[in-house]
Amino acid sequence: NIDPVSVEKLITPRTRAIVCMHYAGVACEMSELQRIATQHGIALVEDFAHGPFGSYRGQPMGTFGTLAALSFHGTKNFSCGEGGALLINDPDLLARAQVIREKGTDRRRFFAGEVDKYTWRDIGSSYVVADMLAAFLLGQLENRESIQSRREYVHRAYETLLADWAQQRGVRLPVIPADCVSAWHLYYLLLPEARDQADFIAHMTRAGIGCAFHYVPLNTTPFGVQSGGVPGGCPVAEHAAARLVRLPLHAEISEVELGRIVDVVRQWRPTGAVRVACASSS
Repeated sequence: NIDPVSVEKLITPRTRAIVCMHYAGVACEMSELQRIATQHGIALVEDFAHGPFGSYRGQPMGTFGTLAALSFHGTKNFSCGEGGALLINDPDLLARAQVIREKGTDRRRFFAGEVDKYTWRDIGSSYVVADMLAAFLLGQLENRESIQSRREYVHRAYETLLADWAQQRGVRLPVIPADCVSAWHLYYLLLPEARDQADFIAHMTRAGIGCAFHYVPLNTTPFGVQSGGVPGGCPVAEHAAARLVRLPLHAEISEVELGRIVDVVRQWRPTGAVRVACASSS
């Protein structure tokens, strides 16, 4: 979750927008980011692919920025396999967004009877979600309360059942600030050292449990470097990415599966853990 203090230091006359990402379903510090964006006259754009139905100080994520991007990829809380949505909080951008969505044409206006034929108006692509996929997605959204409730249950179960283990092993569990309501998107562990990441994943894999690291920091990727990113430029993200692993979290996890995952996790210890050797003397 982007640091407002660091953001403000990086703003230049070329800055067009602040893009914030609500990681794991927990909101960024939106009041400060809004203040900075307003003060500098730039747009605030939310990536809340992890955040539907989560909130910050009582306000839903996705409603703070000029624009907000939402994903319906197969890994998200609500999915139709691929695709997404754009939330538009500035009415002046609505007409152009509709044209871009419709392959750069004013086809929506044609169907609304506002023009007698549609034509090419702007850049665009085929962003329309197929009806069958939309119906599949709608069924989930209609059951959002039960889906979110179950995800919250699994998240809180991990939190309770792993608390003492994490403290003993030097593992950090997710933090949800008091002024945030999580979207319960994922549950991660921050392991003590970078070398623990591969070891933990291998430990879970041997037990037949899917477990993965998460994002490669964008500033270290080939295109990120080509675009001006510098390895070491986002030290917190880079440090976390090297140590972070994700546990299974979805609405269909059974009590038996949940219990087994917790049992296997608790069997792991850091590779750098101190081992006490006992010997007897005669």
